[in-house]
Amino acid sequence: MGIVELVYEMFGAYPTPSWALVAAGIFVLTSLSLSMFLIFEHLSSYKNPEEQKFLIGVILMVPCYAVESYVSLVNPSISVDCGILRDSYEAFAMYCFGRYLVACMGGEERTIEFMKRQGGSSYHASLLPNASEKGVIKHPFPMNYILKPWKLGEWFYQVIKFGIVQYMIIKTLTAILAVFLEAFGLYCEGEFKWSCGYPYMAVVLNFSQSWALYCLIQFYAATKDELEHIKPLAKFLVFKSIVFLTWWQGVAIALLYSLGLFKSPIAQGLQFKTSIQDFIICIEHRWALLPLFTCTYSLQSHMN
Repeated sequence: MGIVELVYEMFGAYPTPSWALVAAGIFVLTSLSLSMFLIFEHLSSYKNPEEQKFLIGVILMVPCYAVESYVSLVNPSISVDCGILRDSYEAFAMYCFGRYLVACMGGEERTIEFMKRQGGSSYHASLLPNASEKGVIKHPFPMNYILKPWKLGEWFYQVIKFGIVQYMIIKTLTAILAVFLEAFGLYCEGEFKWSCGYPYMAVVLNFSQSWALYCLIQFYAATKDELEHIKPLAKFLVFKSIVFLTWWQGVAIALLYSLGLFKSPIAQGLQFKTSIQDFIICIEHRWALLPLFTCTYSLQSHMN
């Protein structure tokens, strides 16, 4: 029995092309091998649990995405359930990434103390002529017309923390609601119809996710010098691209499919619009996140 027949035997026979299963399977196995090796490296050198436990939470996003997308690719009838699980873990991974940055700052108390020091310096700087507003976060266009500049301090930290946590809460609630709507045939994933729940949830989740990512950007802007030792820019850009681009990728595929503009041979072969998204997720560059979270603790132990 070949690998494709074995997969069909395990999950049921569905019209997913063999070439898609084989190609996606190779990338999924590669992602699983790399991510499991990296997690083992962290567990074998568990010297800084406050940082590493959140790092492992972020790393697990790679196998979580890979396995759930592959199962959904094999069996498109459970794509909604797999997508809900995948998206829920995405929200948790964003929380872990934010907590990892806080842990690298020395924990919540030290982070708040740092914010207060930076925010306090803005008052003294404002007394000097031509002084820069250190300790104040200015918003880029067009947010500067909506929000006033944020002064660093405990209030700023709580705003950032809630901005990340609210995405977890809203993602979980919409996932539960999607299950109920799907049971009654009212969810209609990927369909932009007034009678479907998908477009309304897409709007809510878009704003929620955008605000969470915006809060992460502002936190990075306030702490990038303090976090220079972990090279946060590369980590932040890759993580942001995985979370944000995956969401918009799914929405774009659904929109193009509903407009009848998806005419590529791959899309026609996969037949289901959810399968297109699952196939792309399986073969995408998600594994590129792993080298950025390599276990430096084991290297440090060898050097010492």
